[in-house]
Amino acid sequence: MFRKIAILGLAVFSSAGLCAAQAGGRPDDIQLGMEGLKEAQKDPALMAQLMRDMADPEMMAEAQKMMDDPKFKADMKKMQNTKEFKESVKATQEKLSDPNQAAAAEAKMEHMLKVGNDQMKKAAEGSLDDAMNSMLGNKDVMNDMAEMVKDPNFKKQFDEMMKDPSFRQYMDSMGEMMKDPSKKAKFEQAAAGLKDAL
Repeated sequence: MFRKIAILGLAVFSSAGLCAAQAGGRPDDIQLGMEGLKEAQKDPALMAQLMRDMADPEMMAEAQKMMDDPKFKADMKKMQNTKEFKESVKATQEKLSDPNQAAAAEAKMEHMLKVGNDQMKKAAEGSLDDAMNSMLGNKDVMNDMAEMVKDPNFKKQFDEMMKDPSFRQYMDSMGEMMKDPSKKAKFEQAAAGLKDAL
C-alpha cells in the first residue's frame, strides 16, 4: 500500500506539480520539491534515498512542520486548483486503477529501489575505503583523528550524526565491509594507529 501511495504521489506531484509551480515564476519550496521528485523518478539512488527519508520519523516531522506552514498550505491549495494538477491526478488514478499498469509501476519502483540501494551501498563503501586509505600511513591524519576523539563534545556530536540517515548508511556499510577480511584488516590497522595516537 505504501508503495502505491508513493507511486501516486510521485506521478502526480512531479508532472502536474512542477508545471503549476513553474507557472508562478518563483522558486519556492513546492517547486524545489517537485524538481526533486522529478529527478528521483530518473535516478535510482535518489529514489532510494527519498524512500529512506520518508521512513525516517525526524525527517517526516520536519516535512510536517513545513506542510503546516500557512504559506505552504496556500501555495499547495493554489497548485491543487490548477488544470494541470487535476488532470494529472485523474490520469494517475486511472493508471493505478488498471491492475496491469499498477503492477508495472510498482515493479518499476521496486527495481529502481533495488538498483538505488545498491548504488548507495557501493558509494558509501567507496567513501569509507578512501577514508581508510587516507588514514593508513599518514600520521597527520591519525593525529587529527585522535584530537577529534579526545574532544569532550565528540560523543555528543557523534550521537547527533547518528540521527542523520545518510551517516547511518555509512555505519551500516562499515558493518558490511567488516565481512571482507582485507577490509577488516584495514579497519583494525587504522584502529591500532588511532589507539597509538591517543
